[in-house]
Amino acid sequence: MSFEAGLPLSADSPEASANQDAITETAPRSENRKPHPDETAVKTEHFVPETPRHKRFEYNNADPFSGTADMKKADTPTLRAFALLEHLVAADGPVSLADIAHEVDAPKASLHRMLASLEAGGLVIREPGQKNAYVIGPRLAQLGLGVMMHSGARRLRHAILSRLVSDLGETCNLTMLHETEVLYLDRMEAPWPLRLDLKPGSHVPAYCSASGKLLLALLPPQQRSILVRALQLQRFTPNTITDPELLEAELDRIAHKGIAVDNEEFVVGIVCVAAPVIDDQNQCVAAIAVHAPVSRAPLSRALEFVPRLQDAAKELAKTF
Repeated sequence: MSFEAGLPLSADSPEASANQDAITETAPRSENRKPHPDETAVKTEHFVPETPRHKRFEYNNADPFSGTADMKKADTPTLRAFALLEHLVAADGPVSLADIAHEVDAPKASLHRMLASLEAGGLVIREPGQKNAYVIGPRLAQLGLGVMMHSGARRLRHAILSRLVSDLGETCNLTMLHETEVLYLDRMEAPWPLRLDLKPGSHVPAYCSASGKLLLALLPPQQRSILVRALQLQRFTPNTITDPELLEAELDRIAHKGIAVDNEEFVVGIVCVAAPVIDDQNQCVAAIAVHAPVSRAPLSRALEFVPRLQDAAKELAKTF
């Protein structure tokens, strides 16, 4: 895989022209740790636009029913319910009651009662338009995000980001896809007075951020198409891609090249470059990115950070 900035294929669009002109080809843990000064949030002179809420879709890149607990061996109702949730999390889309029953060799009636209880608790939901097809629910998704953001690996990830910021001299962040937006798992600010105020837990649109476009691009094609169709492509800057076909073309190029850029597509005057965090199952589990004001680091300069981003991504992959 070679690495260069992802761009829309249509050179006639304003978004494509803006990107094309700017981009050149590139290639011990302590429980009593005191907070680093840069962890303190600092307000910014930039305005971070408010973003619309989007339709909710749940997805996961893993193969269905792989690497999950054996429901047939679970000997308590709690363990059986947990195994069922693992099956839904591992699936790359809605799973029918019939498919679950076949996979785990369990009576449909028992599974139906279990799913009804999980549905009542918000842990699973029925796929709209499909009576007996299920996906993980908002409560389970929120639980997973909480575990991700507050797990023991968080300190290690923060240390990796801290070293990267020291090396590059610019703000870096770690993100993952949550519904149709990007969720900030962690963020390390560079010691500059001009910065964006985006704390861990913040959300930004996926379609106009480098990390978001990268995470969208590396989804299975069917999931990606569903998400792109659901997006409300609001324009934030003159460079924001608001045409679904141009966005699909941009995502195709990003998937091929392996990195993504935000060329002032979300906030005027801010550029960003992102690289994927790939786990040992060859799945993209997160994205690591660096961003900076164009006055200090134009896009051509930011693209020089790609090799160091990729090195940090390999370190971060060991924490997932």
